[in-house]
Formats: sequence, C-alpha cells, structure tokens
Amino acid sequence: MKVILSRKGFDSSNGGCPSPIMPDGTLLSMPIPSDYDKDTFDGLQYNGYTYSEILKQLKPSKVYDRCHVDPDIREGNRIKVIPGWKPAFGQINAAQGLLRNAGVGKGDLFLFFGWFRKTEYRNGRLHFISGHSTDVHIIYGYMEIGDVVTHKQDIAEYSWHPHASYTSCTNAIYIPADRSSLDGAKKGYGTLDYREDRVLTLNGCNRGTWKELPFLMPEHIYGNKKNSAQGKGLYYSGIWQELVINDSPGLTEWARSVIM
Repeated sequence: MKVILSRKGFDSSNGGCPSPIMPDGTLLSMPIPSDYDKDTFDGLQYNGYTYSEILKQLKPSKVYDRCHVDPDIREGNRIKVIPGWKPAFGQINAAQGLLRNAGVGKGDLFLFFGWFRKTEYRNGRLHFISGHSTDVHIIYGYMEIGDVVTHKQDIAEYSWHPHASYTSCTNAIYIPADRSSLDGAKKGYGTLDYREDRVLTLNGCNRGTWKELPFLMPEHIYGNKKNSAQGKGLYYSGIWQELVINDSPGLTEWARSVIM
C-alpha cells in the first residue's frame, strides 16, 4: 500500500488563516476560497453554524464567499442536501500527473492534512488560541482508493463536485472503497478528530517541520524529495500538494493507527 499525504484546506495564500480545531476536537478543514465553484461558505454548516459565521468570529476582517469543496468527504456539512451524494476527491494537471506517474491507484490510501490551530470560546465567541506552538499540520481525513474515474462522462455523474465541470484530459476523480482494508469496521473514507498521534508537526517547531518518522524520510518518498530541515526534524520545501510514500516498514501500521 502506498500512502499519499495530501495537503488541503486553508493556507497562508488561500484563506489566510488556519482551519480551526474546534473546542470539541473536531478538525474542521476549511475549503479554499474559489470564484469559480458553486459551493459557498454560507451553504456549509457545522453544529448549526455556517462556515461563514465561524470564520467571521475567527477572522472578522475577511469576507469569504464561494469555496472549493475537495476532498468532499464530510457527510452532512451542506445545508442543502444533495440527492445521491457520494464522497469523492479530484485532482488535475501536475498534481494528478505526479499521482499517475507514481502508480497511485486502487488500494492506496490518501491521508488529508492541513494547517490547524486550536480554538476556544470566550464570552460566547470563538477565538483562535494564540501562540507559536498552536499552529500544526495535522491529518484530518482519509480515503482508501476504490476506483479512479478518468472518463469525462463518468466524472460528470458527480455533478456537485467541482471537477465535474473540468475539461482537461488530465482530470480525475478518486472514489473510496466501500470499507477500509486497515479497519473493516470503518468506511473507506472519513474525517478524523484531534489526536496527538495525528499531528505531523514536530513539537516546538514551525508547522512545516515534521516528526522524523522513518517511513516519511526521503528514501521512501516518490520523486527524490530532499529533507531541507535545518537541524532536527523533517521539512519538504516548496509548493506541493501530494507526497507519495512508497510501501516501507512501519508505514501500514502507522496509517492504521492514524485512522482507527
């Protein structure tokens, strides 16, 4: 099994702030803003509050409108229910080329991670908890691949998904397996709550410097990645979305522990 660490959600360029770790431990990944998609922050909800309302409390100076819901794996987050909704994750262009060239396919596992910060309620309002150590990269969701859809007419069946309208020949949608092969009691996809073993960031370091887990080291990564950490830790520099980890000792056991 290959494991793909897939960076998603708000970042410093798209959204401009972390996604919130809600006070109850929910990792609420905020989809990146997009002027071209149908979904809106007003149309997504968590515990009766729209994503717009949540973001207004956390970052009141910003106004967010439309957004790119991908991966689409959080059940029940749309206020207007989509008949026949199914989970899906889309990729295109260079990022999809990397996945294709690395041989990513059925039976491999996406672990979705992003930039998160803990929050708390003060005087009835949600606030980020300040402090350098509160910014982390953390795994918030997963999808074990059941199929890769590449034909335009098949992709179009996922009409609610942003990739349904893309025309590039590189366009692909990943569909989850019915059940996880790592834990048969779980679906082939899902979102995860906060837990320390899901945090990638090395304690005391900036969020992009990770724990030196042996299977995350460069010799196990597709594409000749280099560890650019200055001193301790593991840091893969540059703008990238997908980090493909080839099958290596301890990888499957770690992935199983993360999603269980």
